[in-house]
Amino acid sequence: MRSYFFGREASTQWMQQHLREQFADYVHHNVDIREKNDLEKIFKEYSHDIKLIIHAAAQPSHDWAAKEPLTDFTINANGTLNLLELTRQYCSQAVFIFTSTNKVYGDLPNVLPLREIETRWELPKDHSFYAGIDESMSIDQSKHSLFGASKVAADVLVQEYGRYFGIQTACFRGGCLTGPNHSGVMLHGFLAYLMKCCVTGEQYQILGYKGKQVRDNIHSYDLVNAIYYFYRNPRTSEVYNIGGGRLNNCSILEAIKICEKITGKKLKYTYVDKNREGDHIWYISSLKKFTSHYPQWKQKFSLQETLNQIFEGNKNRWEK
Repeated sequence: MRSYFFGREASTQWMQQHLREQFADYVHHNVDIREKNDLEKIFKEYSHDIKLIIHAAAQPSHDWAAKEPLTDFTINANGTLNLLELTRQYCSQAVFIFTSTNKVYGDLPNVLPLREIETRWELPKDHSFYAGIDESMSIDQSKHSLFGASKVAADVLVQEYGRYFGIQTACFRGGCLTGPNHSGVMLHGFLAYLMKCCVTGEQYQILGYKGKQVRDNIHSYDLVNAIYYFYRNPRTSEVYNIGGGRLNNCSILEAIKICEKITGKKLKYTYVDKNREGDHIWYISSLKKFTSHYPQWKQKFSLQETLNQIFEGNKNRWEK
């Protein structure tokens, strides 16, 4: 449905075809997670042979959700409930990992004592969240966006199926997840879309906060590796903030500079003073909890390496 959400450029069908060609054992089922009966056929077929479920299906844009709240909620919340209930019925021993979002915290990070410096908003170094926001932050009493609300519902359901039914579940509350295969578009996929605009000359639009809003960015390889560590030694009803952390973060202005240096081109962009509803001014994930549980996990790719890969992996396709 990415084409439905964001247009043809957001489609991941090219990756489906690539996987079919590269891996003989890869099987793709084109199923809507809102359709429980269709999902159940797959769960019935594989049943207790299912060892791991990585639930990454979503309507992923908080801007888009306001256009069709029912579509957003039924995919993100009801679809998650379908997957959890079928897991309970057919493969309760499986590990269930949900790619949640930092938007479950709503705009609460914006009440932090941020100060404006030359290229970004930043926390004082002596603040308890300077190294990153941890899982102790409340998910209550803040503006989430409708997308954030639907993901909160899903996040809590995943936790509850862990606590209530004893299923080994985890919510990975992601920051910006990206990599060379990211089909980034204006409403979703910050770094990939920014790099694409820099390569093609398409105009980029900065929305609010003077372009100094900060995000941490994690390479898809490092996220999948974190999922692998959890799968190998699972826990019940865990919640982890996961992102680039203090090592791999940038503001939009800082990301533009890096993209311009990599491409050798100047980005064309406009600035709109109004920020997106419920958007974070500053968000960096604390990785302390996850690394305390899985100390062998380390990030392999830096922000610079990630952007280099996005450029090298897509420049020929984008320039056509």
